[in-house]
Amino acid sequence: MASVPFDQLDGFIWMNGEFVKWADAKIHVLTHGLHYASAVFEGERAYGGEIFKLTQHTERLHESARILGFTIPYSVAEIDDACRELLKKQGFSDAYIRPIAWRGSEQMGVSAQSSKINCAVAIWQWPSYFDPAQKMKGIRLDIAEWRRPDPRTIPSRAKAAGLYMICTLSKHAAEAKGYADAMMFDWRGYVAEATGANIFFVKDGKIHTPLPDCFLNGITRQTVIVLARQRGLEVIERHIQPEELEGFEQCFLTGSAAEVTPVAEIGPYNFQPGEITRTLMNDYSAAVQPKRAIAAE
Repeated sequence: MASVPFDQLDGFIWMNGEFVKWADAKIHVLTHGLHYASAVFEGERAYGGEIFKLTQHTERLHESARILGFTIPYSVAEIDDACRELLKKQGFSDAYIRPIAWRGSEQMGVSAQSSKINCAVAIWQWPSYFDPAQKMKGIRLDIAEWRRPDPRTIPSRAKAAGLYMICTLSKHAAEAKGYADAMMFDWRGYVAEATGANIFFVKDGKIHTPLPDCFLNGITRQTVIVLARQRGLEVIERHIQPEELEGFEQCFLTGSAAEVTPVAEIGPYNFQPGEITRTLMNDYSAAVQPKRAIAAE
């Protein structure tokens, strides 16, 4: 994490088609996105100067905006180019990328049909989402009080700012108890996800993961499923009951920020980071590294 407040970092931010100094990338206090959460965003990582699955993330940004009822005034290709150019301008090789789009301050109230749609990209260095020393042993998760809501009440397939309020509440409560994060159930009582990452379990050599029918089907989640199946591992996407947690042997989280993170504990349930978890950690690390051309000898 940054040692200084994020508004005091150095460099540039791409904002509405221009590179502006970091300190000058400002919005008004009456911005609709601030008051009514009409904002969508992405979280991406660059490895060795290349942004992993950049276009897939940008396409999801556009789709999230569509779900929230607005159109981003920059194409997927334009945002991709802005991300790549900003990464070079910041001088980073390994970094975290945060594109965001939001309704502006032209209209205040629940309705904001006349508000301008803004778009920005910020890039900073963010080495590990969890404590690296704890990560290798497996992190500890609390069980959240808040639950993922019925998708008929929220746009659950969008990566939208407002959906993360209960995640912040849950993570803060977990950290206050000494945990690294929290696992959330959904409104039906099924296992859902962590506050900012998808969750997987291992039992008898098979991988089980919750069906993403009321939470985001993460791009890292999809990547890890492909990697597991390439290894010949069976991946079962299904509803998981809370009482099943006792019988699982391994557990890990996936996400652009979390990457692949072993879990040692969820409330009263204990897990042991095992071979499948370690293999997928290594496979994911290999997958995100830029593929270098091999010169002919």
